[in-house]
Amino acid sequence: MRWAEFTIITNEFASDAICEMLAQIGADGIAVTDPWEIKRIIDDPDSLSYADGGFVDSLGEDVTIKAYFAELDGQIRLGPKSEEYVDEFDTTAIYGNISGSRVTAKEALGILKEQLAKISEFLDIGKGFDSWKYVQDQDWENEWKKDYKAFRISDRVVICPSWEKYDAAPQDIVVSLDPGSAFGTGTHETTSTCAALLDSAVKGGEKILDLGTGSGILAIICKKLGAGQIDAVDIDKLAIDVAVENCSINGCPDINCYVGELKDVKDEGYDIVVANIIADVIAAIACDIPAKLASGGKFICSGIINTKKDRVEEALAKAGFVIEKTEEKNDWMAYQCRLKD
Repeated sequence: MRWAEFTIITNEFASDAICEMLAQIGADGIAVTDPWEIKRIIDDPDSLSYADGGFVDSLGEDVTIKAYFAELDGQIRLGPKSEEYVDEFDTTAIYGNISGSRVTAKEALGILKEQLAKISEFLDIGKGFDSWKYVQDQDWENEWKKDYKAFRISDRVVICPSWEKYDAAPQDIVVSLDPGSAFGTGTHETTSTCAALLDSAVKGGEKILDLGTGSGILAIICKKLGAGQIDAVDIDKLAIDVAVENCSINGCPDINCYVGELKDVKDEGYDIVVANIIADVIAAIACDIPAKLASGGKFICSGIINTKKDRVEEALAKAGFVIEKTEEKNDWMAYQCRLKD
């Protein structure tokens, strides 16, 4: 099998929207090289990474996104790889939801450029499309690994790539992670703020629902912190396949990973529901979360850019939640909520 690799040069403000668009139109893999994120990791006093000034300066300021589409029999299948979440606000529309179709790589390029043009109507995307080429399996599967090193994501938890060794201190809880082509390496603020809240919220034995599990990182963190039953759900089958593998790597095969969204979760009585998704989706599902919580349960949500925090806070209040803890990192917010007494 070969893969069509499309390279986009953008900035840190537009990278999330572009990655979301790529996922919506059916990218099988997305690799992001964000110099600002690398710099933040290196500058973090708790970081386990080190680099000299020359390396940091060499990173530049542009964010490079590489999207990979599998080509079979000369065609690429566009469209979501699993059933999309659609809410009353139609939040996926701005990213150009593409229905299932088979196209050539050049036709896919045309569609990609059209979607980038739509995003550029409300965001400065920088240079935008840069180039494309064909690559073989091994090239794209390993390219992103070179910049992914062990790092501390919360007080007790260290994330370590599955292909590296880490000398853990006695108090360290080490999560071995192979993100694959799914979101969720743990380096992004949305994951680290969520992990910080879970680090203090999980005491042991909790029943937990992880919505939008991605690579499974938050579910695995919960299990290693001592949680009991954990259900990990994602709309993307590729993400679930990666999550299952990561659960196995970490000795957590009992985490129940499956494809679906909130409406597909039949169980209830969760002590913690965690959702690291996007602000619009959190606002849309907030009113449905209380029915899934046990008495005294907590809702931990992340993926909230600060420009949309008012909308999320309003939706949480309307659903009957009180925000009891907030984690903020750069422009991103995470909340720990409980229902009003």
